[in-house]
Amino acid sequence: MVTQIKQQKLLLLNSQNYHSIEANKEYFSVSQFKNMLDCEARTIAIINGDHQTSSSTALMVGSYTHAAFESEDEFQKFHEENHDSIFKSRGGKYAEYLQADAMIETIKNDPFAMFALDGEKEMILTAELFGAEWKIKVDSINFARKTFSDLKTTQSLSNRYWSDKYQKYVSFVQAYDYVLQMAIYREVIKQNIGEYFNPYIVAVTKESPPDKAVLHFDNTRFDFEIEYTKSMMDRFIRVKNGIVEPIRCDKCAYCRQTKQLNNTFEIEYLLD
Repeated sequence: MVTQIKQQKLLLLNSQNYHSIEANKEYFSVSQFKNMLDCEARTIAIINGDHQTSSSTALMVGSYTHAAFESEDEFQKFHEENHDSIFKSRGGKYAEYLQADAMIETIKNDPFAMFALDGEKEMILTAELFGAEWKIKVDSINFARKTFSDLKTTQSLSNRYWSDKYQKYVSFVQAYDYVLQMAIYREVIKQNIGEYFNPYIVAVTKESPPDKAVLHFDNTRFDFEIEYTKSMMDRFIRVKNGIVEPIRCDKCAYCRQTKQLNNTFEIEYLLD
């Protein structure tokens, strides 16, 4: 039986509080689930507000790219709020943002890619799954076509990555658990709308010039992801509720920062 998170009254989510500590305490999200897989201890520290992750340039550029497809107002707002990160002191944008501009134009100049991204932007939905409340924010959802889409940036469409989860080489879509993300989004949307919507990924690369693709999924892929998520949730709920101690990965920045030695290690440990 899956452990339940007890809640009296859940926080009503909006764009301002979606990423807040309170929201992250009350709701699971795909990113929180993936963080738990990487390091439970770091994730709990983040949820409790005891550890902050620095915003990398890659994450900033990703947010910049997404804002360009949300609305002109949001894109302008992003420029204003992050001016010093985007623009050099002597004028002109940093190389990463010039590259992002090329990626944005690559998608905007492709009618089929823009068709795939057409719909209501940044919709927030919640639902109960696997004994916990979940939150999602959908890049674009099209109710008329019963589809939703997510914009992803990647180094190359053809790069291969070894996956312990799948025990084989996979594409970036599987390597970064985007199939799992789409599976969770489908379930949350179904609980809210009453039927499954078909997901698409609009991918654009960081190459010069950028490559692009609109990707769909064989629905049988989602069965594995749902079972995989379900198999992990009982422990993750217990960890989040403080019932069991979170496991440290002893490799991430948080674990290195908070590490306390109490024994010696045989040198073979260094290769783990």
